[in-house]
Order: sequence, then structure tokens, then C-alpha cells
Amino acid sequence: MDFTIKTMAEYAAEGKAPEVLFFVGCAGSFDDRAKKITKAFCKILNKVGVEFAVLGQEESCNGDPAKRAGNEFIFQMMALTNIEIMNAYEVKRIVTSCPHCFNIIKNEYPSLGGKYEVMHHTQFLKKLMEEGRLKIEGGSFKGKKITFHDPCYLGRANDEYEAPRMLLEKLDAELVEMKRCKSNGLCCGAGGAQMFKEPEKGNKDINVERTEEALAETPNIIATGCPFCNTMMTDGVKHFNKNTEVAVKDIVELLAEAEDL
Repeated sequence: MDFTIKTMAEYAAEGKAPEVLFFVGCAGSFDDRAKKITKAFCKILNKVGVEFAVLGQEESCNGDPAKRAGNEFIFQMMALTNIEIMNAYEVKRIVTSCPHCFNIIKNEYPSLGGKYEVMHHTQFLKKLMEEGRLKIEGGSFKGKKITFHDPCYLGRANDEYEAPRMLLEKLDAELVEMKRCKSNGLCCGAGGAQMFKEPEKGNKDINVERTEEALAETPNIIATGCPFCNTMMTDGVKHFNKNTEVAVKDIVELLAEAEDL
């Protein structure tokens, strides 16, 4: 990337505050596949001219996996660490590219003293589009079929179904819905800390079931809005040996591609 991303510490040293704090999250920081999503999102923000910052080394996990796995103590320790740092920087607005971070900072942090305006990256980009700051030309996706998998923590937990679809509609592709979508959507199999363990014995892995539903619509691209869903759906596509025909991509990657970033 040909631009540098400033940290909150650097902004504070200049006596300034950024427009928004981008909370990168563990997947976006360490998972090689998810790093591409982080980069795509930063490229879009940079192009649009949004002044954003990251916490850098000061960011730690939001505590969601610990909480979902049943360890409330570790969750609160991690959450309080982040809250202390963010409050010290007087953070007001946070954007995240992971619905797990989004959900927990938005809904669980306030009771621990962390009250912020929190947005998922699709909501933030939709807002930029409505303000006229972000313009999307989607010529490169003409004739392509895209189906969108609703992340649980974006859709059913926070009732956001419109923002991702509104962005996808701007790509000029054909948007096809799976049989189970929106409030009736099926989890990709990574929710509730299931990402970090093997599934219990059963008839079929959840991600295989969900990928089957996606492939039934014969899409060229399965779009997601979550790094965990991305991993699970990619594994599902590989299970059916379709990885050469069907791509699994985050919405911001598609937008960055459309913009040639």
C-alpha cells in the first residue's frame, strides 16, 4: 500500500482526533486471508479521504471468542483493557470489518463503560455513499451472479440486512438470494466460538450445508461481510471442488476491485 495508516497515539501526539477509529480485530490483523479485507477497506477509506486511525500495538482482542466459549472473566478483562485505552483517546466513533467485533463493542461494552458509536464497514460505506463521498462504478461485475451470506452478528443480532445489499447492488451484478436469507439465514458454522474447534459428530458440517445452499443459486461470487464467514464458506467451496469456479469475497474487496484499488 502506498500510504501510511496513522495510529491513535500519533494523532494524539499532534493534538488531533481522527474522524473514526478502525478496530481491525484479530482476524483482520493476523489471518492472511482476512488481511486482504483489511487492506481493501483501508484503500477505500484512503481514496475517499476519510481521516481514520488504528490502535496498532495497543489493540487487543475484543473478548468475543472468550465470552462465547463461556469465559466471562477473561472477556471482561480483555474488554476493560480496550475500553481503558479507547476512553483515554476519547474515541467517539468506531468502524470494524468484523461483525463479532461490531456486535460486542456495540452491545456488550456500554455496560462496562465503553460507550461509542459503532458501525460495521458496510454501514459506514453506505453512509459515505449517502453523503456523496463514495461513488461506486461496478462495470467489471456486469453479467456476474453474486449471492450474499448474512453474518449472524450483523443480520440477526443487529438487524442490518440493507447496507450490504445496497452496496452490492451498486456493482451492476445480478444479486441472487439463497433460500434461507436475511432473518431466516443460516450460520456459516463459525459463530459462538465454533471457529476454533472441530465440530461434534453429526450428519453434515454446517459450513457444507450453507455452501450447498449458496451453490444452488449457481453464483460466480459468494459475498460475505465477515472474516469468519469467509473462511467457512471458502472451506465449503473447496469441499465441493468448486474453488476455481466460485470466489468467496468480502464486500469491501469487491468494491475495491470495482474501483481498481
